[in-house]
Amino acid sequence: MDISSSRDLQVLQGLLFLVIYLGALTGNLLTIAVIVTNPRLHSPMYFFIGNLSLIDLCSISITVPKLIVNSLMGNKSISLTACAAQIFLFIFFGSTDFFFLVVMSYDRYVAICHPLHYGLIITPRMCTQAAGGSWASGLVYSAIHTSTMFRLPFTGSNVIHQYFCDIPQILRIASSDVQYSEFVVLAISVCISIIGSALLFLSYINIFSMVLSMHSLEARNKALSTCTPQLAILLIFTTSGIIAALGPIADKASLSNLLTGMFYTMVPPIINPLIYSLRNREINTALGRMFNRH
Repeated sequence: MDISSSRDLQVLQGLLFLVIYLGALTGNLLTIAVIVTNPRLHSPMYFFIGNLSLIDLCSISITVPKLIVNSLMGNKSISLTACAAQIFLFIFFGSTDFFFLVVMSYDRYVAICHPLHYGLIITPRMCTQAAGGSWASGLVYSAIHTSTMFRLPFTGSNVIHQYFCDIPQILRIASSDVQYSEFVVLAISVCISIIGSALLFLSYINIFSMVLSMHSLEARNKALSTCTPQLAILLIFTTSGIIAALGPIADKASLSNLLTGMFYTMVPPIINPLIYSLRNREINTALGRMFNRH
């Protein structure tokens, strides 16, 4: 549902989201292009960063284009099939993003805490397997959630108080059997998330303990320059996930509800490329060379 009944404001809303979407699209495509075209960036860390940019590109493309079309055309509807597809893809890319962050934390842990063994542990085969496992895990996880939510007819209204098919809004209009089954799946998901988060933060605790013990200022700065972008992305992902999970379920359309949805669907795909380019020296340098060459 729209937050405003004014047609002019709806069109303005659509144009604003179009600008946001094009910005996220440009940033992530540039990150992927510079990693693919620059041989110096063909390393495990940038392989994972390229995957994250692809995930961000896909995740924002699930919800925002539909919002733009609805706002500009004055249409407020979405089909049941499209709604199920949005839910499936949103969970798929969100969970895959989390699995990649876990893998990347381990990559940085080995690179900083065990640098002499890095080439033996983080091999191209290991990177391919880790990436494939992350994508496959996200696919299975999303399929379980989506099949649970759409296995029975809906018993509530057909009105969703959000600009996309949000999980809490779908559960609000679902049958009691579906709500119970999904809460069981969510409880299992929380346990998996806690284990993954523990591995993440344990890796970064060890990393910063090692960094603080370094006597060389140059080595310390180099280690921090490779870790802080990933840590910043992790904090943004965690914050947006907490807001999505613990935020109140709106029973009417409101600006606060719209802004909450925007934060955890739009902010990470927009901010992540900026973090890569501003905080990562090698990507920043490669971007400069690419622009100078063209």
